[in-house]
Amino acid sequence: MEFDATRMCELLVGLPDVSVVGVEDVVGGPLRVHVQGRSPRPLCADCGGPAKVKDRPPVDLVDLPAFGRQTQLVWHKHRWVCSDDECTVGSWTAADPRIAWPRMAMTDRAGRWATEQVGRHARSVNEIAIELGCDWHTINDTVLAYGTALVDDDPDRFGVVEALGLDEVLFARLGPFHRQHFSTQIVDVKVGQLLDVVRGRSGKKPIEWLEAKGKPWRDQVRFATLDMSSAYRAVFNMMCPDATQIADPFHVVKLANTKLDECRRRVQNETMGHRGRKSDPLYRCRRLLTKADERLAAKGKDKLLGLLAAGDPNGEVTTAWRAKEAVRTIYSPYRRRAGNGLGRTPGCGLGCHRSTAGSSITIAHTVAMETSDRRLAPWTR
Repeated sequence: MEFDATRMCELLVGLPDVSVVGVEDVVGGPLRVHVQGRSPRPLCADCGGPAKVKDRPPVDLVDLPAFGRQTQLVWHKHRWVCSDDECTVGSWTAADPRIAWPRMAMTDRAGRWATEQVGRHARSVNEIAIELGCDWHTINDTVLAYGTALVDDDPDRFGVVEALGLDEVLFARLGPFHRQHFSTQIVDVKVGQLLDVVRGRSGKKPIEWLEAKGKPWRDQVRFATLDMSSAYRAVFNMMCPDATQIADPFHVVKLANTKLDECRRRVQNETMGHRGRKSDPLYRCRRLLTKADERLAAKGKDKLLGLLAAGDPNGEVTTAWRAKEAVRTIYSPYRRRAGNGLGRTPGCGLGCHRSTAGSSITIAHTVAMETSDRRLAPWTR
C-alpha cells in the first residue's frame, strides 16, 4: 500500500515514467491533469554533447474519463537544445508513444479505446466524442490512424476468399455542381464481408488490388460475382481466369425489365401515336408487366392479359414480357436445385428469336452471351 501522495497520484494516472505536476478542477469543465516525463537527459545527435531544457510547452490531450468525469491530460513536453552554442543542431521535442503519438490529439490509451469502441462495438464517432468531451474530428482522425495501422499490420485478415464480388457504388457528390464520384466495393460474397473500397468504377484499381494480393490468394477464388459491367468482367478474366463468373440476379433482371419497358413505350407510340395516357391499355399495365408473375393474383393476371390483348396487336410486348419471366426463372429455387441453364427454361423459346421485337432480341442475346461465358450461374450464400 502506498502512502506517498506523489506516488499515489502517479498510480492513479497510470502512465509510465511521468510525474504529476498538478491537477486543475475546472468548474463545469473536464478534469485537467498536468504531467511531465522523467526520461533521462538525451545527447545531441550531432556532436554527442549533453542537451539542456529549452522550455516545456504544454500539450492538451484528450484522455479516458476518470472517476466519471471527462479528463484531459496536459503533457508538459521537454524541448531540448544542445548545450554547445556552436552546435548546428536546433531544438527538438521529446516524444513518448506510450503517452501519445506525435501529432495526435488523444493519449495512446484513449485512442486505442476509441478505435475498439467504433470498430468492434459499432458505436458511432459522435457518441464517443460526446462521452470524452472532444470534437468529432478528433475521434475520427484517431480512429482512422489506429485503424489503418491495424489493417496494415494484418495482411492475412481476409483469410481464404472463395467468392469475390465487385460492385460500383456512388461514393459522394463533391464540388459546387455536386459531381458524382464512384467507388468500387470488393466483397467476400460468401461471408458478406466488405474487404476494401477503391477509387473509381473502372478496372484499373481492382486489378492493382488483386495484383497486390498475389497469385496464390487469387487462385483460391472459385466464384466471381459482378454486374453487367464489361470492365469488371475484364478484371476477372485477367486476374481470376479460372473462377466461375456469376452475373448478379438484380442487374440481369433489371436489364430485362428495362428492355421490356422500352418495348412497351415503343409499341405505345406506334399504335396510338402519342405517349402513354391513363386510359391507354399499355400504360395501365406498365406496373403489372414488371411485377413477378408468381406475385400476380388471378385477377391481376387476367387484367394484364386483357390489357395486352387490347393494346399489343402484334404481340411484341407479350413476347418481351415472356422473355423477362424466362430470365427470372433462371434464378428460381427450382432452377437452382436442378442446375438448369437458359436453354432448358420453360417458356424461353416463346418468341425469343431474330424475327421478333428488338427488345426481346436484346434480352435473349444478352442472356445467351452470359450463359456462354458461365456468368449466369445461380449463387446463394
